[in-house]
Amino acid sequence: MKYIATFLYRLYQLFIVLPLFIVLSIITATVTVVGCRLGNGHFWGYYPGKIWARITCYLLFLPVHVEGRENLDPKQSYVFVANHQGAFDIFLIYGFLNRNFKWMMKKSLRKVPFLGVACEYAHHIYVDRSGASKIRKTYDNAREILREGMSLVVFPEGARTFTGHMGKFRRGAFMLASELQLPVCPLTINGSFNVKPRTKDFFWVFWHPMSLTIHKPIPYKPKDDHEREMMAESYDAVMSGLTKEYQGYVENPDQ
Repeated sequence: MKYIATFLYRLYQLFIVLPLFIVLSIITATVTVVGCRLGNGHFWGYYPGKIWARITCYLLFLPVHVEGRENLDPKQSYVFVANHQGAFDIFLIYGFLNRNFKWMMKKSLRKVPFLGVACEYAHHIYVDRSGASKIRKTYDNAREILREGMSLVVFPEGARTFTGHMGKFRRGAFMLASELQLPVCPLTINGSFNVKPRTKDFFWVFWHPMSLTIHKPIPYKPKDDHEREMMAESYDAVMSGLTKEYQGYVENPDQ
């Protein structure tokens, strides 16, 4: 019975979800680009993507559970930091965090058809690590966006996990939060690795529930070395929300 259900789910993905996803992605990218050129970039850079992400999860019948929204102040900007389990982290956060934000993402994603152009017009931030001056420019862009009252979402591991476990965190997001005196809000993602693990990028989507845990924000404290303290606290918070199967540090060779 399980094999029949898996077979039918894959047929559904191939003949129904995939065509709809392609059309939906093109429409979303077009609306984002046109909306950002003609109107409020913060509005059009967020809401079409949010709808796209939610519909994608609904089409695939992926259950999503979110807890901890009560920890957020609607008038406060945050630097959100999350573990990076898989490709569906994007759909989970974009669709269900319910906060207008900008992504900090790898420069290579700029080359993805439609998505890359839409993200550029939406003023999401591409991270260029090709040299010290490019890295400084990336963080200068992030500072300007955060000063406009926008929140930022960062995967401080810098790359998706190969195992479902967390690797190490990079300091960049915490340096920004410290410099601009913003709270850091840790997010724990569960289930995304089971839905679309990095080792199976060209395989099917696997049905599995996903969850997003919004931890209590870590406030800025004017003291020496606060960014390292925020990073350690964030790491512990994110780790504490992981299912037992993925608890513990595992080195990621691509970080």
